[in-house]
Amino acid sequence: MSLKDIFCQDRAISILQRAFAANKLAHAYIFAGPEGVGKFKTAREWAKMLLCENKIVNRESWVVNPPLGVLALPQVRRTTNHESRTTNHESRTTNHESRTTNFADSCGSCQSCRLLEAGSHPDFNPVYKELRQFTKDGKEKKTPLDLPVDVIREFLIAKVPNRPTLSERKVFVVSEAEKLNASSQNCLLKVLEEPPEYCSIILLCTRLEKLLPTTKSRCQTIRFSTLDEERIIEKLKEMGIEETPAHYFARLAQGSLGRACRWADLELAEVNLYKTKKNLINSLAGYEYAEALDLAQRFLDESKKIAVAWAKLDETTSKTDINRRAAKTLIQIIISALHDAMELNVTAGRGLINFDQKEQIESIARRFGPEQSAGKIADTYETMRWIDSNVNEKLIFERLLLNLAVSDKMRV
Repeated sequence: MSLKDIFCQDRAISILQRAFAANKLAHAYIFAGPEGVGKFKTAREWAKMLLCENKIVNRESWVVNPPLGVLALPQVRRTTNHESRTTNHESRTTNHESRTTNFADSCGSCQSCRLLEAGSHPDFNPVYKELRQFTKDGKEKKTPLDLPVDVIREFLIAKVPNRPTLSERKVFVVSEAEKLNASSQNCLLKVLEEPPEYCSIILLCTRLEKLLPTTKSRCQTIRFSTLDEERIIEKLKEMGIEETPAHYFARLAQGSLGRACRWADLELAEVNLYKTKKNLINSLAGYEYAEALDLAQRFLDESKKIAVAWAKLDETTSKTDINRRAAKTLIQIIISALHDAMELNVTAGRGLINFDQKEQIESIARRFGPEQSAGKIADTYETMRWIDSNVNEKLIFERLLLNLAVSDKMRV
């Protein structure tokens, strides 16, 4: 894979490319955007290019600041690195026109590229909270919810002063930067303010408000956007997902290709997530208060099944985090059903997430009015926070399902 293969993040990549062409790279970046839109892949491929021994540089046209809804796709390549001359007429542009600039990419074949692809490049340093167990005092400790300060000290700050081993630069990529606690961020400030000239630091963040103003002020923020639903559907179908499940996962993912692809991986691993979703919404549409605890147990069993399969697909993430993600997936399905019910009560419901179960959504809409649906959605999002706080999952599902069984309307 290379930079040109990154899916639908051309605006972010064009910002980096123009800075590289002008030799004005920032020492620290924040890649900000929703989960699963390509922030880590872009950071990894950008690092691969920076560390590459034989960079490939071409002349390409980019759509700069395109109108809303228009993808900033690279246009036809103008020349190679050895034929870089362009006329003044070719290079002039307005805000919504193409701009010709150098596009640098990795060669993919040098020693540096091969080592990075193998996950053993000495100058590429991914930093994530699961490294806690490899810190001096973290052996056999569980992966925490926050990104702890000892990981930052030992895997970033202690390594920054050491000059590159193989390449001309060193790159550090901090995943889930929104989980940096105050101690971790304060520890980072000196490095972010005065890093060595050979050092590049990239913070990947889904919630900018979680970062301290002092952290944000020392970094250049590049925003990553959500992806168009049709592009996600196209990708899922390429993976082998059938038409209807592909449409459903794309809508449920709300522009996150990574999330949709992970659900598709689970489907292909015969977890039958799509079938599970249909069964659960069927149950939600008609269950009584007395059935709430039994339904909560079903949700818990499905969550455990999903987590087991997920752990086999993602061996680098802690089991605790995978359990949380599996539970959140089922809760997201519940939220989607409540959202659809609210939509039906207010509009024609043309853009239903659960378009394939409109009858069941209509049943939920009859139980809850739009205001009550909104209240239930808020309560369900609160459940997400409980999951992050390590509240017992059985109790979480029981409370959630008991709450959803209560309605201000009389059942007909």
